[in-house]
Amino acid sequence: MIVGTEWLIEATGCSPAALRDEEVIRTIMYKVVADLGLSSVGSVWHKFPGEGGVTGLVALTESHLACHTYPEHATATFNLYCCRNRPEWDWQNELRKALSSAAVTVTKIERGRSETSAVGGTV
Repeated sequence: MIVGTEWLIEATGCSPAALRDEEVIRTIMYKVVADLGLSSVGSVWHKFPGEGGVTGLVALTESHLACHTYPEHATATFNLYCCRNRPEWDWQNELRKALSSAAVTVTKIERGRSETSAVGGTV
């Protein structure tokens, strides 16, 4: 039984200026929400001082979307969890456009499979 799908996204070689810009990150996050037909029930944002990055969380009726940026490492990480089937979002092209990322990796995990566990096998 699958109870949800989780996507772990890592964008590297990004523009540090874009990773420090809360508006850029908000735009990406809300584009994901709109493009996938998700429903936000609220959000939390934090811009770290000086040369720091941005952390954002959008709570969804379907679960959540989170982002953490690391300008000092030219990296952004995203996590999208949905409890209903959703199409794939074009993370590679969208993050290359928005963040000038050099590489984007996407890991998709189906949650709720009782026969496997992330650590040490079946519990």
